[in-house]
Amino acid sequence: MIAIGPDVLRLAIVIAFVALAIRDWRTRRIPRWVWVPILLVGVIALVWDTTVHRTLGGVTWQLYATRVAMSLGVVAPLGYVFYRLQAFGRADAKALVAIGVAFPTYPILHLGGTELPVVTAPLGVFSLTVLTNGVLVGLAYPLALLALNLRHGRLSAWSAFGRPVHWSTLSRRHGRLLEHPAGFTRAGLDLDALRMYCEWRACSVADLRSHPDRFRVPPIHPTPTLGDGRVVTDGGDDPWGARAFLADADGAYGTRPEALRGGLEVVATREHIWVSPGIPFLVPLVVGLLVGLVIGDLFTVVLPMPAP
Repeated sequence: MIAIGPDVLRLAIVIAFVALAIRDWRTRRIPRWVWVPILLVGVIALVWDTTVHRTLGGVTWQLYATRVAMSLGVVAPLGYVFYRLQAFGRADAKALVAIGVAFPTYPILHLGGTELPVVTAPLGVFSLTVLTNGVLVGLAYPLALLALNLRHGRLSAWSAFGRPVHWSTLSRRHGRLLEHPAGFTRAGLDLDALRMYCEWRACSVADLRSHPDRFRVPPIHPTPTLGDGRVVTDGGDDPWGARAFLADADGAYGTRPEALRGGLEVVATREHIWVSPGIPFLVPLVVGLLVGLVIGDLFTVVLPMPAP
């Protein structure tokens, strides 16, 4: 694949995004520092491209300036908006901002004798194409979950959001429980918070299941002031020590005491538990970027504009 001018820098950003998506899939962790060089390269590509188009002038410049304005003024801010609405994670939001800056217009690539992408959207704003492609790719995952659950005869309102897994696999999974003692919930315990709790109690998931009564009792700590040698607990009204843990763990990804207690009860008592995998949006976003570079705008492919 051959690129020229600013699009060479954009290909470097694509490579970085692919590496980050793989890391996010495996660990659900992205180092904060990586966004600075990505954004810097994106700004350089944007300034370079803007300088070239400004010299061309006329309609070419006006179209380019309009598309850049839409990318910077609409697409990039959506990352912050979706993050504030808790629809995106922090890394997903930063990725969309970087895409809005680095990819305002369609890059031109050459593969053999073919010019890529094959299909462009009428608006010509490539960052918007990446976003809509990412949404379409993201929709494929719940459909795949639904097909998997239907194949195993598991039909419910939750079949597109998760699947049951054995409790012994929870320690190496990412995502969120879809169950609490009263039934299904979208606000179940985050599995990262479960691992943090086990570290805090110096136990494993197997320990929670083997001795649930012991762990339902709040942890015992020495009294902080010199007294008569008594020990005190964090309070008898704090089953599982949930409030004490969340105070020490700075909230543990926004976990509430009720969600933690309910999740621990489910983990301690059920063999198979429904779990939502919680796929980070960065993964379908990067797939949408790759699809956009080669095929182009999926919405235009799926819903072509009628001929005049």
